[in-house]
Amino acid sequence: MAGLASIGVIGGSGLYEFLSPADEVTVQTPFGPPSDRIVIGEVAGRKVAFLPRHGRDHQFPPHRIPYRANLWALRSLGVRQVLAPSAVGSLTSSYGPGTLAIPDQLVDRTKGRAQTFYDEGGAVHVPFADPYCPRGRATAISAARASGWVPAGSGTLVVIDGPRFSSRAESRWYAAQGWTLIGMTGSPEAALARELALCYTTIALVTDTDAGVEEGEGVTHAEVFRVFAENISRLRGLLMQTIEELPAERDCPCPLALDGIRLPFPLP
Repeated sequence: MAGLASIGVIGGSGLYEFLSPADEVTVQTPFGPPSDRIVIGEVAGRKVAFLPRHGRDHQFPPHRIPYRANLWALRSLGVRQVLAPSAVGSLTSSYGPGTLAIPDQLVDRTKGRAQTFYDEGGAVHVPFADPYCPRGRATAISAARASGWVPAGSGTLVVIDGPRFSSRAESRWYAAQGWTLIGMTGSPEAALARELALCYTTIALVTDTDAGVEEGEGVTHAEVFRVFAENISRLRGLLMQTIEELPAERDCPCPLALDGIRLPFPLP
């Protein structure tokens, strides 16, 4: 099935219909099945694969998402550039609900998630100083500005296990480190993409301010879904514009991530 799509989108609720018309494919991987069937469609003349991160029925909580299968499945279809829209919380009052953010750094605070494809056959150490694709980030930032949705063009996303939200003390501690965004799905997704030499770009929509930022009842499930729903059309449009503007040639460091490394098995 290689060659079906060159661009992948790993997204969530409200994005399932943005590829229309589309075909569905079932992919098996050495790491089990991905979250759901993958939808293949076309945007601006480019073949795109969409994978619902939590499954179409939102059956996978953040700590149970089959991240390895998801990334492996996309690569096996020919995907080399991945856009990853997600809902996040803000750790600063500067980024209120509805803010668009394109982070440039990541901190992993998860526990127990499978973090690598290379558990056996020798150590594989990939560079991860800059977790996101610089070309993908620049394209998303440019597309957002052109649409009038001026983004926070940098920031550090801290990823926690969930599915619960943070306590106020935890939230204040994260903010004290200088981290600006908080989510539950950005890791190990970004690191696994790097292990497959994929370009990976997070496009983050702030749906709430985290518990330690402002006084009040704290983050609620209903609030997150409400703000995400209010901005879904705008986010969908941004994704389409970013896909159209992504360069076909990958003139970034991402394709070189595995150069000089002896892999224990071939990649799809």
